[in-house]
Amino acid sequence: AIADLVSRQASAIMNLRKEALFSPAVEGTFVALIGMAWFICSDNPVYLLSFATFKAPESWRVSHDEIVEMMRRQGCYTEDSLSFMKRLLDRSGTGQRTAWPPGIVRSLKDTKDENGNYLKSDRSIEGSRKEAETIIFDIVENAMKKANLTPKEIDVLVINCSLFSPTPSLCASVISHFQMRGDILSYNLSGMGCGASLLALDLGKNMLQRRRFGGKALIVSTEIITPNLYLGNERGFLLQNTLFRCGGSAMILSNKWMDGSKAWFKLLHTLRVQSTDEDGFQCVFETEDKEGLRGVRLSKDIVKVAGKTMEKNLTRLGPYVLPLSEQAKVVISLVARFVFKTLGKLLGTKKLPNIKVYVPDFKRGIDHFCIHAGGRAVIDGIEKNMKLEKFHTEPSRMTLMNYGNTSSSSIWYELEYIMEHQRSNPLKKGDRVMQVAFGSGFKCCSGVWLKL
Repeated sequence: AIADLVSRQASAIMNLRKEALFSPAVEGTFVALIGMAWFICSDNPVYLLSFATFKAPESWRVSHDEIVEMMRRQGCYTEDSLSFMKRLLDRSGTGQRTAWPPGIVRSLKDTKDENGNYLKSDRSIEGSRKEAETIIFDIVENAMKKANLTPKEIDVLVINCSLFSPTPSLCASVISHFQMRGDILSYNLSGMGCGASLLALDLGKNMLQRRRFGGKALIVSTEIITPNLYLGNERGFLLQNTLFRCGGSAMILSNKWMDGSKAWFKLLHTLRVQSTDEDGFQCVFETEDKEGLRGVRLSKDIVKVAGKTMEKNLTRLGPYVLPLSEQAKVVISLVARFVFKTLGKLLGTKKLPNIKVYVPDFKRGIDHFCIHAGGRAVIDGIEKNMKLEKFHTEPSRMTLMNYGNTSSSSIWYELEYIMEHQRSNPLKKGDRVMQVAFGSGFKCCSGVWLKL
């Protein structure tokens, strides 16, 4: 009986369909609209409407000799440590006009205290907040101005700052200063190192894609130097005093289709790889030295660890950006390596050739590279391993020279250089740009953009 009822209902539906309730033109239009809606929902693009980077005032800029003099006037470093920092600066790849915060630069003034000593650095919470607000308020205002947005139009706010996380948060400071909406979604990320900008961007992207009708996200990346000057003499900690500089970037994202026509870039992929071994975890480590003085210890193995982590990241990213011919070469090399290793074990011999895994040529899928300006050795190593040309690493080297290592924001100074200054490899519509950055933990993060 049930089967008979189902059969009669099916026949009734088919007969109703034969009566052609709508004309073929109406039905065709309806199907086309359904298809268009499905395509729009499945693509769900994220656009970069604008970004801005911090340009420090002249009073913040110092030369290498002035940096050494600032350190000398702290009254805590030995001559051996000062000489070591001078050698590091000479080999660092940083220029003679990089930025330090006012709380530390004040040591260069001829003002002396009541005991006749030069003023030491101001590492107070007030001084740290002043540096943070000067940088963040400037870049947020400029980014919104470039995107022609008001603060009330921002739906999501993400700020990453690894070593300075005050209460109230930096997000709260921005929301209060710009009088943003009370229902804004805000997130403050800390402790994630120089790779945090792409992590913050990925979080902003995910929050936007959860919104039914789309929205706009403001991503802010910076590092605050004022409270993080190391005042001891252990060499593993002294590197931070010679490499890191003031900087910041603010980015405006949108996942509304109507914003695609005025966007600068479209986000294609984001990817993160996290190291799980002890060497990677200890590679960039905030702790105290033997004298109990706080600082960030940088391991001598940082370049090696970064290389391994980046290799894993690019292996996973490759299928999304590389042509099939490059992917095939990787697969063939992996199969050959496995076969020869298996044969060697079965035959009990080590005379069989050791097949190396093919390193794909990312230049065939990527036009521009923004490699984190973590230091000259990091850039040299990546250039060699990825077989990049000099013009591919030019944005990273110029950013390191002009701004130093500004931590997570460095990849945005590099993208700005590509857009506004690079002549050896000019940016064109349809070009793909890869950003690669490293963070404590140890992690490698990457993002790929399409120039619109």
